[in-house]
Amino acid sequence: MNGSNQSGVSEFLLLGLSESPEQQQVLFWMFLSMYLVTVVGNVLIILAIGSDSRLHTPMYFFLANLSFTDLFFVTNTIPKMLVNIQSQNKAISYAGCLTQLYFLVSLVALDNLILATMAYDRYVAICRPLHYVMAMSPGLCILLLTLCWVFSVLYGLIHTLLMTRVTFCGSRKIHYIFCEMYVLLKLACSNTHVNHTVLIATGCLIFLTPLGCTIMSYVWIVRTILQIPSASSKYGAFSTCASHLAVVSLFYGTLCMVYLQPLHTYSMKDSVATVMYAVVTPMMNPFIYSLRNKDMHGALGRLLLGKGFQRST
Repeated sequence: MNGSNQSGVSEFLLLGLSESPEQQQVLFWMFLSMYLVTVVGNVLIILAIGSDSRLHTPMYFFLANLSFTDLFFVTNTIPKMLVNIQSQNKAISYAGCLTQLYFLVSLVALDNLILATMAYDRYVAICRPLHYVMAMSPGLCILLLTLCWVFSVLYGLIHTLLMTRVTFCGSRKIHYIFCEMYVLLKLACSNTHVNHTVLIATGCLIFLTPLGCTIMSYVWIVRTILQIPSASSKYGAFSTCASHLAVVSLFYGTLCMVYLQPLHTYSMKDSVATVMYAVVTPMMNPFIYSLRNKDMHGALGRLLLGKGFQRST
């Protein structure tokens, strides 16, 4: 992709969160630690689910794919930032920036769609338990996941192709840890009205629609749980979706901190919120899903300790 002729620049400068050498070293070790924890946590989730037949259910099938998405998401951005800090070379090529943008946009959308699909799975499990096996058949699960990938790929492709039409002729400095959509649009010196219009239209479709489905699923879940007479049964039913609800809250909470504001107000302070959804959320997801999940505890124990763990349990 030769974008320099169209864009007016051949590269951008990713300045990160600070230009101070002392602070950069602190940020390097902090982000390296967070990246390693994220990679190890999500890889363990994927391996535990794949190796334990007891976890070959729709809920854990989608969880494994969510972990894969989070793993891919942080790998798309953090290693480049770490290399830039150590080499003191902040440059990223125009093509590299657009590639990073494409995967960033696609994977955020994929995370969102998978979380909505998991909400539907919890709805069927709690509100329609007798129809669960038929309603969440392996074929339907694969179809739902395929649709999530297709919509995410198209969403990322649309915005990346539109970005290739934008001209950059002023500052090349990006005060972020990666090439972010809003920041690039603020650097543009050409008309970005089409980009804004498509961003709003597709954003409503790819984010608000799944969010609406997630909210409706939980409305029905809460109504069903409240009708259960036994307190212990209520707790058991709620505990099956508590982890998912926590992840949804963390994901949308951090996302709203960044994007629920006008483009012209987007500033450096939003980089901290961006780090929350881009780094902290993928890092926390494995902990949230395994914290009070006995099935996951067992699978991780069998994965790491093997037969010795099985005998002890």
